[in-house]
Amino acid sequence: MGVEEGVMNRTLRMSRVALCAAAVLWSTAAPAQDAAAIFKDKTIDIYTGYTVGGGYDLYTRLLARHIGKHLPGNPTVVPKNMEGAASIRFANWLYNVAPKDGTAFGTIGRGTAIDPLLGQPGAQFDGTKFNWIGSANDEVSVCVAWHTVGITTFDDMLHRELLIGGTGPGDDTIQFPKVLAGVLGAKLKIIAGYPGGNDAVLAMERGELQGRCGWSYSSVKAAHPDWLAQKKIAILVQFALAKHPELADVPLVTDLAKTEDERKLLKFVFARQVMGRPYLAPPGVRPATVAALRRAFMATMADKDFLANADRSKLEITPVSGERIQALVAELYRTPPELTKRLADMLR
Repeated sequence: MGVEEGVMNRTLRMSRVALCAAAVLWSTAAPAQDAAAIFKDKTIDIYTGYTVGGGYDLYTRLLARHIGKHLPGNPTVVPKNMEGAASIRFANWLYNVAPKDGTAFGTIGRGTAIDPLLGQPGAQFDGTKFNWIGSANDEVSVCVAWHTVGITTFDDMLHRELLIGGTGPGDDTIQFPKVLAGVLGAKLKIIAGYPGGNDAVLAMERGELQGRCGWSYSSVKAAHPDWLAQKKIAILVQFALAKHPELADVPLVTDLAKTEDERKLLKFVFARQVMGRPYLAPPGVRPATVAALRRAFMATMADKDFLANADRSKLEITPVSGERIQALVAELYRTPPELTKRLADMLR
């Protein structure tokens, strides 16, 4: 081989390497560039499906303050509220009406995604078709009684009625106590129709209600740390698949099951706790845009300023990826119909 031929071959090999490298760089940069083109000079609306002041709203407003700098194009981000029917109203709007370009997404109740499986009236969506962005928390919820009521343990609820407040039919504050009563025999009287969790809490403080079930422990700590310190509420049971480290002495609902069937039903209901503060976008959003939203969400969850603000606000951050939630929702939708029917009958 002559010198000129060798030089030519090396040049060709180097050209091929350069072309391959350029192709790889283009393929990895393309989604970000594509998303930047969509988000640049845009306004993104992040909705909460509940009223102002509750736990979901607090998380959303904190997210809205920080996620913009992690989105390509650095769009303006505005928190909004669209309350109604325990976030079913917003879920329906997001599924059927919202723009499908990534400029509108938000949070719904952690159990709202499976409302269609349970025959909840008005749920006009398929939870598997949403684009799940991520969850800010792997949640533990609790059932509490006000300190003047005299109910201090779960066993007390098996013998004395507790008057509690809830929002809409698909919300944890309605579903969790109904499951607690239907499966484990707790004596609970539910007053529904409060616009949001904050309204029910105020009613409890005024003496109109005696307690609340399906209340996120992170929200209790964020909004009422003094109630915990002053023992103004008794925590009766915790709803999750694993205990919160701060609630070691409070019974876990799944541990109270007496049969394997009861345990399976309770696990189906409380698997939603893994997506404690879920964020989702409409169906039909382009994959590159969904990927950009997911990356920005998880980057925000690790953002030092975001975490410092969350710590000051007593908001727990234990993020779950959008991919994991997408898989979990798909798994829940594969639940045997006989189990979902039994639960649906219980929740009527």
